[in-house]
Amino acid sequence: MTFRAALAPLVAGTTWRRGVFLLLGGVLALPYGLLVVTFAQLLADPALPRSLVYALLVIAVVIAGVPLLLDGSRALEIAAVRALLGVDLPEPALAHRGDRETRLRSALWITTHLVVGALVMVALFGALPMALAFIGQQFGIGTELTSREQFGPLDGRDSGWLTLTGVALLVGLGYAVAGLGALAGSMAPVLLGPAQAERIAALEAQANRLAERNRLARELHDSVGHALTVATLQAGAAREVLDTDPEFVRRALTAIEETGRTAMDELDHVLGLLRETGSRRPAVAPQRTLADLDRLVTDARAAGLTVHAQRAGDPARVPAVVSREGYRIVQEGLTNAARYGHGPVTLRLELQPDAMELELVNAVVRPGRADPGRGGRGLDGMRERVLLLGGRLTVGPDGDRWLIRARLPYEETT
Repeated sequence: MTFRAALAPLVAGTTWRRGVFLLLGGVLALPYGLLVVTFAQLLADPALPRSLVYALLVIAVVIAGVPLLLDGSRALEIAAVRALLGVDLPEPALAHRGDRETRLRSALWITTHLVVGALVMVALFGALPMALAFIGQQFGIGTELTSREQFGPLDGRDSGWLTLTGVALLVGLGYAVAGLGALAGSMAPVLLGPAQAERIAALEAQANRLAERNRLARELHDSVGHALTVATLQAGAAREVLDTDPEFVRRALTAIEETGRTAMDELDHVLGLLRETGSRRPAVAPQRTLADLDRLVTDARAAGLTVHAQRAGDPARVPAVVSREGYRIVQEGLTNAARYGHGPVTLRLELQPDAMELELVNAVVRPGRADPGRGGRGLDGMRERVLLLGGRLTVGPDGDRWLIRARLPYEETT
């Protein structure tokens, strides 16, 4: 080890921050020290009744011990550890109350922090002035403080040895702070780390966030992708007959306008969910359900897609979440048929008392068109929707046709 490497812990910024953390424990230990001194004086006074002093002592111990077990004390210690020790501890779960094991670990950490901090503070206010006095007398500073005192085997005449002793005290104090700080950093995850229940809660929260992000991604893909597909097909068809069929062009432009307005509403809703603001007002969502299926089929037909729809059952008796996801599956199926398919689309929807049976069939992919089974954000979205609802999905080529078949179970609403 080089001399520079040996001195590195003494001048490193982490050592200074860790020293501040240790001194913080000493500052917090001051009230406890005052309590110890006060009750030592009370117990030494024979004029006071022992029963009264012991009763006050029990009350003081209870009051002094309560902060060690509070969740707020643990949160403050975690914040100090993150800022001063540089340990990446997770924030405590706000909705999770600490269990007994977590509270005991936290109390042990806080107690250790206070004791070690008090010792470091005593050393700082005791050894540091002495070390500076020893070094200063070598340069004629403060010689009156050391010339008449005996320091073990040394006295004021041993200026060289006193100087070396002062330097050794400073270096030893620096290494002690660095070592205790490093030890605190290694023990913090053990004593302040999350309990098993907190880890589970954090994983659940992360899973919920990912699920919500995936849900919003599916909403964007299905709604905006469908709108763009319809608008593109309408615009292409209108361009072909621009000079020969102005009435069709007018209808196409109207359909493009309505589709774009609907897509803007849904896009605004999703962006409102993504935007983090202080407003508690929930975004108003244009939630499409199976009740809007006729309009969806009408828009697809207006885009030039031939759709044969067969429906059995009352959408009002289907749970809202199943109705919404069923609508999105049909929307994605019609969008794929319009983009990649060939020929008419057969849509069959059967709403049974315990499940929704959905089937879309169209001819295989046109020559030269992309395969709808590849690059499949839409198909992946379908699978995620069906999986979340505990259903079954079949997607892929079936002979000379493309088949989408889904079954979503539910309990019928009344």
